[in-house]
Amino acid sequence: MPVSASPTRKLAAIGAVIALVVAVIAIGVAVGTSVEGDRGTGRTGAPEAAASAGPEEDPAQQKVFDDLAKQTNRRQDGDPLAVGKKDAPVVLVEYADYQCSFCGRFTRETQPALIKKFVDKGTLRIEFRNFTVFGADSERAARASWAAGQQGKFWQLHDELYAKTRKGKALAEDKLVELARAGGVPDIDKFRSDMKSADAERALKKDQAEGYQLGVQSTPSFLINGRPVAGAQPAEVFAQGIEDAAARAAKHGPAAKGAGE
Repeated sequence: MPVSASPTRKLAAIGAVIALVVAVIAIGVAVGTSVEGDRGTGRTGAPEAAASAGPEEDPAQQKVFDDLAKQTNRRQDGDPLAVGKKDAPVVLVEYADYQCSFCGRFTRETQPALIKKFVDKGTLRIEFRNFTVFGADSERAARASWAAGQQGKFWQLHDELYAKTRKGKALAEDKLVELARAGGVPDIDKFRSDMKSADAERALKKDQAEGYQLGVQSTPSFLINGRPVAGAQPAEVFAQGIEDAAARAAKHGPAAKGAGE
């Protein structure tokens, strides 16, 4: 009797396919170089692709992107690490590290415009993943952001962390507590406890595992309805990708409901 593959194994298989697709795309797509290499991780940090959904789609390639969206778009009710309508036709998933300067650039320079133009109008949902590549300081900051989310202040601390590039001692526990206060986290004792909790560790490992299974090699990396975009690309790249995905959703139906439903 055949045995169905588990979601994790399916995601790993899709990740292998998507890595091949992205490698092929990269041959023919000029990619910006604003991607931060991973310090001391053994990975090159080279951009994989900045794919734009054109009017003519390769059906096999598009199926890979659709399957990837099904596995990665969580669309969970009350997800504190997400902004935008649960049923938005387009989902942008971001894999990022709080010590990554180009992740900060995206947060400061690009994301606000995307929120105003697409999220506020119900077209786009943004889901953040803590994909830590720079070691213990990044992991501490990631757990802190998750802990802030338990009090409804994820995005406030997220923005404080990315207000400028912070590395090393700037992400010590006492500094994170100061940033949490600045971000309006009301119960600091709970924040400290949540930051060190097993739940925070599990949430971080879940995000990391998802990124690794997809073959994410550098931060920031993005999926727009399953289509990969690597690096802090110009705002126009994201806007075009979102518009193309929204147009396709209007024609063929919205992106998959995702793993959260």
